[in-house]
Amino acid sequence: SAAAYRFVWNVVCDWYLELLKPVFFGDDEAQKAECRSCLAHVLDEIYALLHPFMPFMTEELWAETSASRDKLLVHSAWPTGTFADESAAAEINWLIEIVMAIRSTRAEMNVPPANTADLVVVGASATHQGWFTTHESALGKLARVDKIIFAAEPPKASAQIVAGGATLCLPLGQLIDFAAEKARIEKALGKIEADAAKIESKLGNFAFTLKAREDVVAAERARLAELLEQKTQTEAALARIVNAAG
Repeated sequence: SAAAYRFVWNVVCDWYLELLKPVFFGDDEAQKAECRSCLAHVLDEIYALLHPFMPFMTEELWAETSASRDKLLVHSAWPTGTFADESAAAEINWLIEIVMAIRSTRAEMNVPPANTADLVVVGASATHQGWFTTHESALGKLARVDKIIFAAEPPKASAQIVAGGATLCLPLGQLIDFAAEKARIEKALGKIEADAAKIESKLGNFAFTLKAREDVVAAERARLAELLEQKTQTEAALARIVNAAG
């Protein structure tokens, strides 16, 4: 049941449906029809796959999603994997890697979700350049990319990500206010350092460590370790901003 849940939620919902949206918002009616047909097949297989765990709900969905069923879902065959396209799987897995890498970097740099920017690609093979072109609309929606530019060298003041067989560069000047972000990180770093200093002072007090319960002392030490880890990460984020700003 856990594997079925992951497939439905993490594969079909998180990726397949999201990748279909640019198609449905486009103008290619033949491609839309093909995607609708494929999605209908996927949903039918999901109903059958989940039927042992959710018999009543899946039986209802089975009946309501088509007027031409010739039998109940409970009498239908169990889904079997009869088709695999390794090259297509490699391409989609590549796309997912690219999207996740860009999303992760944007999150680390505290880029507002609504902000978009160009994606400068350096060192991509001919095959990967073709994939970037094919999936430009998906990257635009899922990774907040304006347009894809192929270049020989990374641009200045850009976040660089090595993923998908290339170096991906996000021009940060199009995404964030360097001064404001630097100030925000410095403020956060100051609070972390102040909180860590308070705990270090408390742990350095012999009376506290002697009289306090063991679990309280342990909790303070764990909190200090957490703050020191946050300090390291925040200092790294500040260094990235300073370096990017030049």
